[in-house]
Amino acid sequence: MSVTAGEQAVPQPLGVMPAARAVARLALVGLLFLPPVRRWFALTGLDWAYLAALAWAVAFFGVPVVRRVAFALGVLDAPAARKVHRTPTPLLGGAAVYAAFAVTVLFNFNFSSGLKGVAVGATIVVVLGVLDDVWDLPAPLKLAGQVAAVGAAVAYGVVLNIVPNWLAGAWALNVVLTLLWFLTVTNAVQFLDGMDGLASGLGVIAGLFFSISAAQTSQPYLFILAAPLVGACLGFLPYNFRHDGARIFLGDSGASFIGFTLAGLAVMGEWAEDDPVVALLTPILILAVPLFDIAFVGVVRVVTGKVHSLREWLAYTGKDHIHHRFEALGLSKAQSVLLILFITTTLGLSAILLKQATPYEAFLILLQAACVLAIIATLEGVGRGRPGRS
Repeated sequence: MSVTAGEQAVPQPLGVMPAARAVARLALVGLLFLPPVRRWFALTGLDWAYLAALAWAVAFFGVPVVRRVAFALGVLDAPAARKVHRTPTPLLGGAAVYAAFAVTVLFNFNFSSGLKGVAVGATIVVVLGVLDDVWDLPAPLKLAGQVAAVGAAVAYGVVLNIVPNWLAGAWALNVVLTLLWFLTVTNAVQFLDGMDGLASGLGVIAGLFFSISAAQTSQPYLFILAAPLVGACLGFLPYNFRHDGARIFLGDSGASFIGFTLAGLAVMGEWAEDDPVVALLTPILILAVPLFDIAFVGVVRVVTGKVHSLREWLAYTGKDHIHHRFEALGLSKAQSVLLILFITTTLGLSAILLKQATPYEAFLILLQAACVLAIIATLEGVGRGRPGRS
């Protein structure tokens, strides 16, 4: 059932079938929490699948609950010129995604220092995002909150190790790079949350590739840590990526949570012990699409004179991101989303191939990735030239 204008004022009561479905979904969550079920997954070596399944079940149950809460509180995203939906749609879906991730992690993980840092920081950005969904916070305040979230992660030791230790001020420089990394990835994913299924789909694919890369580099903790994020995003997708229109949106809380968590996974990982180039490029390739989009859009806005300062850049809103450009080329919204997810998968495959590649093969992999990004830039340039597009 698609969202209608009447639902904006008075949420419809649960009927027999919706109530039965809710009970069935809750029963599934309870089943997955049973010790014998958990032990069976552990004994069969399917820990990753168990964590993903539990997060999926919690999200699949929780999203309709959050949807009703959003209707009751009037937290709806109204149609506007720069938006692609046509009916008022509830926000706060990200709260259910966060809850699914948090519940799964709390009940199944011994918290490392890094996980504590990412969890605290992610909680801050989710709370900030919910407040923004409800009250539409000013951009500088949101940025300040994100900086505080990164500060919390850094306090627990979640810091990039890019600058060599022998260089003066190496730790401070690494902290600055960590701040820039978190802010860039968080906002890049948030900016891409402009079409149904896009941000959550990116969460699924990037989470999968971080898991695979962690398995390649013998990081079992990080391998299974990505599973709850993948499952939580998968549990949200059926309510958002639909042929009849989204029933709920992630909102700023969900998109920023996914971006922050992906950024945290990248920082927590050791992607290549003996090759700093591979270690640096692995997470960059996995997150190449959102990173390229935020860089490309930022440069175009400055060059075309649409923004002249950081404050203007933060406050600027327009239909000039990659999904908007693809739609301008004549693709449907679903086709635009799927194309972006296919491109993300292609670059993720490049990331996992990079680990075992010879120098020559690594060069070819990076050249291939550069060609993919060049194709995107060309298509975005064509889309920008279409009439009626900003």
